[in-house]
Amino acid sequence: METIDKFDLRILHELQANARLTNAELAQRVGLSAAPCWRRVRALEEAGYIKGYRAEIDRHKIGLGVLAFVRLDADRINADSTRQMEEAIRSIPEVVSCHYISGTGTFELQVVAPDLDSFSQFARKTLIALPNVKDLHTSFSLGEVKAPSSLPLAHLGPLR
Repeated sequence: METIDKFDLRILHELQANARLTNAELAQRVGLSAAPCWRRVRALEEAGYIKGYRAEIDRHKIGLGVLAFVRLDADRINADSTRQMEEAIRSIPEVVSCHYISGTGTFELQVVAPDLDSFSQFARKTLIALPNVKDLHTSFSLGEVKAPSSLPLAHLGPLR
């Protein structure tokens, strides 16, 4: 599957809005019968357009009131040290997102914690101890304006 058509685009749109739709509901919304819709969903999964399905959990409800943005500065930039940092970061559950960035810094992390004291202990015990970390700079979320949501699809073509 190298390109997607209007039906695939509609499927992606609908599943981003509600991944719990039954195949029959999805098929009705995108204008296909159930069997072709199911085949298209499977093809989109196999081609990597759909990477998975997840429940969106309210971090506040589960006691993770702090969201921190942490820029890690590396001591050295080379393949081995960068790979070691990447592997270490991937293994930390409190790091919910990590990006290799341009400009100042090496990695930008999103970190969750129950409270500021917990974050402080985590930063001093875990983050600063990561391999090759020279420094870290932290900003805290004071409120969410827009949460992670559906990806824009308009550049792929019209939905209808």
